[in-house]
Amino acid sequence: MAARRRFRWGLLAIGVLAVALVLWVVFHKKPAPPPKAPSVSVNVAKAATQDVPVSITALGAAQAWKSDTIVAQVSGKLLSVGFTEGTDVKAGQVLAQIDPAPYRAALMQAQGALRRDEALLAEARIDLVRYQTLAAQDSIAKQQADTQAALVKQDEGIVLTDQGAVSAAQVNLGWCRIVSPIPGRTGVRLIDPGNVVPAGGTTGIVIVNQITPIAVTFTVPQGDFQRLSDLSKGFTKPLAAQALSQETGAQLGAGELSIADNRVDPTTGTVQLKARFENVDKHLWPGQFVNVQLTLQTLQNAVTIPAAAVNQGPNGSFAFVVGPNNKAVVRPISVGWTQGAVAVVKSGVKVGETVVIDGQMTLKAGSLVKVRPPASAPASAPTTGRPAS
Repeated sequence: MAARRRFRWGLLAIGVLAVALVLWVVFHKKPAPPPKAPSVSVNVAKAATQDVPVSITALGAAQAWKSDTIVAQVSGKLLSVGFTEGTDVKAGQVLAQIDPAPYRAALMQAQGALRRDEALLAEARIDLVRYQTLAAQDSIAKQQADTQAALVKQDEGIVLTDQGAVSAAQVNLGWCRIVSPIPGRTGVRLIDPGNVVPAGGTTGIVIVNQITPIAVTFTVPQGDFQRLSDLSKGFTKPLAAQALSQETGAQLGAGELSIADNRVDPTTGTVQLKARFENVDKHLWPGQFVNVQLTLQTLQNAVTIPAAAVNQGPNGSFAFVVGPNNKAVVRPISVGWTQGAVAVVKSGVKVGETVVIDGQMTLKAGSLVKVRPPASAPASAPTTGRPAS
């Protein structure tokens, strides 16, 4: 009996120890740590200071600074042309030669008539002197001397008419040799040698376009026109202009805007402007469409961030700034001007602060961010600068 009682007490002690051990494990277990918030992968950039040109962009078309259609001023057979199609010519260079034989003969005929009538005039003047002497001696009637004086006047008129005929014949003969009135580039020949060209024909022989310099015309809204007029002091001060390729955005030329139309088009509310480009490299060609960028002013040492960092919310513009411990901070900002991919910040961001430029859609205040390695961005075409709304 005693042995059985000791055995029972031993089992009871073991059970009590087992229960105590289970209770200790349950009540002394450490709580599991809370799960870490996932980080958001973003691209970033730093706010910096730079000089930002404030400009506007408009669609323009290049045109020859001067364009002349070479038209024959006398009729005749086209003997030859003195240019190669599509090449540059100088002012005064011979472009075409019309058969001068008929006009040379006409000049000779006019000169012959002039000499004949000059001889008659000289004879009439000698007779007038003789008649005036005899009339003073009462040897002839005074009326005879007066008649001779009238004849002299008549012969003088005939000689003057002959001189005009000679001059006209010389002009016509000179027009047989057609020269370029301007320096420029010839186009496609419109008529071949051997054909008879009419005087003042509408087709012409060739078109010469002056492309160095070249003009680019474009229109701007009347609101922008007023700003341009103020900045250029009524277009007496040239404004810097750039011609940009519509396909690649590459600069095709730099010039100046100094010519404005004298009216606002009432149907479109725009004003036509013309800029002059030296076009030494001949990147601009008449008829070519380009983007014209006009620089209005330059903002010196402006605080800038990429335009992609600017977000719009119900309370206005804001940006995500990467704060301590790589946490995102929502920062209200005031944007003064956006020029292409650059935004000028008047307040809200300081130089050197890091702003998020990609990945904002999944961000919120306090989000943990993971900065992606920087990658080279593809070049984009310049866009029109605009003030912040």
